[in-house]
Amino acid sequence: MPVVQANNIEIYYEVQGEGEPLVLIPYLAADQACYAFQVADYARQFTCYTVDLRGAGLSGKPDGVYTTELFAADVAEFMQAVGITSAHVSGLSLGAAVGTWLAAKYPSLVKSLSLHSAWTATDPYLRVVVEGWRTMAKALDSVTDMVIQGVFPFCFTPELYAAKPEYIDSLADFVRSRPMPPVDALLRQSGAVLSHDATGVLGLIQAPTQITFGRHDMCTSTRFAGPLTEGIRDTELVVFEDCAHAPIYENVAEFNARTLAFLTRHSG
Repeated sequence: MPVVQANNIEIYYEVQGEGEPLVLIPYLAADQACYAFQVADYARQFTCYTVDLRGAGLSGKPDGVYTTELFAADVAEFMQAVGITSAHVSGLSLGAAVGTWLAAKYPSLVKSLSLHSAWTATDPYLRVVVEGWRTMAKALDSVTDMVIQGVFPFCFTPELYAAKPEYIDSLADFVRSRPMPPVDALLRQSGAVLSHDATGVLGLIQAPTQITFGRHDMCTSTRFAGPLTEGIRDTELVVFEDCAHAPIYENVAEFNARTLAFLTRHSG
């Protein structure tokens, strides 16, 4: 089982593919397998390092206050531990928040940056959504059930639920099959979402950056597009017109094609 010690915790990771390194950072409560639909394509051109963040998957879940800046320090030390001197870095939602801090604080480690469903700082709307998830997780005493009942409706459009209910069911089964965190660890991870504010460090990001949103995303909607593209000096913006918070599942073909094209342009 590939585990390294980094920043005083055990970090679990997997490696697939060949080519320049690409580090994929998961979203809230998820383990590294959340990018399964992307790694299948990315690994043809890149060596994909998928990691479990502190508090999720098979990585350490110590007590204490978690922040997106702390997660970035974990990933930076992970990269150093496995011998990665520079990599393409990609993340969705919480993973994007972590990637933002990583590129700002450790610019030499980040060759290109891919921020999917990202946000600059948690605003009142996102706060009430995440607080609702926390309440649901405690009430259900299950992060798995909270994700399926509470997070999924923000990740996917009503049209996808109507057109492909069996696909939604298969994604729910996938969540049930993964090592989900206990409620206390979810509360620490989600605390990092609630406190996230990278507004002051966007100008430190040197890497070329792709920023993507789902048009129908409510959590991290295109209300954050302006602050991100204005704050980071070298950006390109992509909006997936038929998607909500999780284009990585809702339109896999277009998401993979558009993101892989960006990664390819900035490799070599």
